Amino acid sequence: MLKQEAIKTLKLSAPIILGELTQMSLGIINSAMVGSLHYKQLAASALVNSVLNIPYVLGIGMSMCISQTVATANGRGDKGKVAHYLYNGVILMIVTALVISLLLELVQPILFHLGQDKDVAILAGPYLRLMGFSVIPMLLFFALKQFTDGLELTKTAMVLSMASMPLNVLFDYTFIFGHFGFPSMELRGAGIGTLVTRTLILAILALIILFHPKFKPYMQERKAQWHLSRKTFRELLHIGIPSGLQGILEVAAFAVSGILAGVFGAVALAAHQIALQSAAFTFMVSMGLAQGASIRIGNAFGRKDWPLIGNIGKSTFVTGLVYGCVCALLFIVLRNYLPLIFNKNPEVVAVTANLFVFAAIFQISDATQAIGVGLLRGLKDVKAPTIYMAVAYWILGIPIGSLLGFHFDWGVYGLWTGFVIGLSIVSLLLNRRFNKLIRNRLG
Repeated sequence: MLKQEAIKTLKLSAPIILGELTQMSLGIINSAMVGSLHYKQLAASALVNSVLNIPYVLGIGMSMCISQTVATANGRGDKGKVAHYLYNGVILMIVTALVISLLLELVQPILFHLGQDKDVAILAGPYLRLMGFSVIPMLLFFALKQFTDGLELTKTAMVLSMASMPLNVLFDYTFIFGHFGFPSMELRGAGIGTLVTRTLILAILALIILFHPKFKPYMQERKAQWHLSRKTFRELLHIGIPSGLQGILEVAAFAVSGILAGVFGAVALAAHQIALQSAAFTFMVSMGLAQGASIRIGNAFGRKDWPLIGNIGKSTFVTGLVYGCVCALLFIVLRNYLPLIFNKNPEVVAVTANLFVFAAIFQISDATQAIGVGLLRGLKDVKAPTIYMAVAYWILGIPIGSLLGFHFDWGVYGLWTGFVIGLSIVSLLLNRRFNKLIRNRLG
């Protein structure tokens, strides 16, 4: 039974995972193409990406409320309610996207007050404006993606996400370097390429939802269900705000960890970034698996099928645990070779190799805590996980890491020890809470 449920969750999650990895790869491709121009262009791109991180995470977290409410309504077979959540969710994300875009426009002058190279700040301004505009189609695409994901039609958005890669490369090549009759616009060209790509895939996904036969039953409910509801908005915000805050807590914690690692010197900071980027890449699989499980549980929650919810939860936890252990083993076995992909400096490689041991343990904790968050989100239980995440990162992880790193002279290894402790505890709390909720329902 558990094996069958694990396979079903993996099938649903696979397109989500591929989509997440594709989006991460787009950022790498953009950086590589911009970096070929000049290191200051790359530095400006990195500066803008740092500014964008928190609003991006907040917006994407907010959009998750759509998949959860749609999945629950779909589980009840209520097509009208599905259409209602789609309309209100899209309106909510339009407002969110416009607010984020406006805030990014207003913070442009701050780029000159962050202690950055003046040339870098000048280059970053126009790029930030374009990326701020592109937040609007990106978040609306995510809103529609969450709708299709909530209906367990995850392949639709995956295909478009994968198609966005060659499109983005083509537009970047055209606008960055100046081809096909267009002038070379360098970093601004990367912003234009991203904006055009995101707008195109949003338009295509919107047309598919409006006219494809699979979505016809929900589109037929437009006249009756496409209206704003204060109650629905509150329900969406009840899930969306905590989900967004969970992402911000994590992003902000890792941003602070980078600053703290820099106190121990350039070698420690470089090693920290390499290990963290590697862990972030493998985490995309755990996050996709958690989203898939969350959608399936939301669907079963709509039918109040608690035995099925329990089986989905147990099987997904085991899958996440096995995946985390496999990644941990790979990190340990390849710890002396993986750093060479990023840097050849012997000191950096040596410190990074040691950090990969911590990253190995981190893989298990991070995978299982992500699963725990996803399982509880499927039950619309989002407040407690947000509190747990705050405790994990800001009461346990960073303070313990700082104490070990600075007071006990463990250096950057102390920071990672703090995160391992924090994430391990929150993983236990999250999954314990899910199991307790299931036991209470099953008696």
